[in-house]
Order: sequence, then C-alpha cells, then structure tokens
Amino acid sequence: MKRTDINPLPEFFDRYINLTDDTELSDALQVSLQEVGFFALDTLKTLGDKVHAEGKWTAKDILQHLIDTERIFCYRALCFARAETTQLPSFDEADYAINANASGRSFEDLLTELKAVRRATIALFASFSDEALLNTGLSFKGSYSVLSIGFILVGHQRWHLKVLQERYFVLL
Repeated sequence: MKRTDINPLPEFFDRYINLTDDTELSDALQVSLQEVGFFALDTLKTLGDKVHAEGKWTAKDILQHLIDTERIFCYRALCFARAETTQLPSFDEADYAINANASGRSFEDLLTELKAVRRATIALFASFSDEALLNTGLSFKGSYSVLSIGFILVGHQRWHLKVLQERYFVLL
C-alpha cells in the first residue's frame, strides 16, 4: 500500500508522513534503511557530544531517539494490526533521552542498532496483510492506522536526518 492510501492523515504525524514519497510502504522502508548507510561516520565522530544549541540533543541522542521511537511505534503497529482496542500509552521523549546513556555509546554501535531495528521493522510490516495495515488504534494524538505508522517511521527518520544535516552539518 502507498502513502496516498492513508485516510485520514493523522494530525501531528502528518509532518513526518508528508516527508515521504508516494511509494509502496515496503519500498519506502527499504530506501530509509539505505539512507542510514549514507552517514559520514567521520563527521559524526568529530561532533562527539556537542550540541548545536543549549538544551538540544547531541547527534548520539538523536540516533538513540530514532531507535527508541521506532521500537515504540512498531509495538503500536503490532497492537493495532492485532485489533487491540485499549488506548496505548504515550512516552516522554525527553525522559527517554536522559535515561538512554547515548553518550556512553559509539556512533558505530548506534548506527548498527538503528539498521538492525529498521530491518526488524521491514520484516514486521511485511508480515501485515493489507487489511491489517488499514487497522487503526488509539495512542498519542488520537487514532491512526498501521499503514500510517510505517510512513511515520520513514518520515520521522528523514526529519531527524535533516536536523543532523542543517544544524550539525553532517554529510549524508
């Protein structure tokens, strides 16, 4: 199924979905895995634990945030695909960042995990039928579909890659 099959487009998350191409979800996820491979590792290493402004995340924090968010949204996708009717909890991304210890990890380790998580996401979404992709559920900011979650993950990654490019001058 494609991005244009999402109906309605979920509020708040539309900013991520709109960063994606109108391709099959499986293709969008595969391209996003390749995008992670384009990181200029040497540039990331020179950043260390620098931030572009006071109170902002480091590049390592951003990578860890992508990992954590992907896992949480995959859980939501699985629940919605299996017709879960309970509203799922939100999470406080700031608290997760504080407690993740991303600064104690290497960029290589973070990128390896990010790729592994994306590969698991690709396998998870490949297991869903078109009917399951159209299932909806309730969580942060209301109701949205399994399909929309797939495109949210692709767009969310692009959103943060753009931050790394524009604010940290990381070449991709």
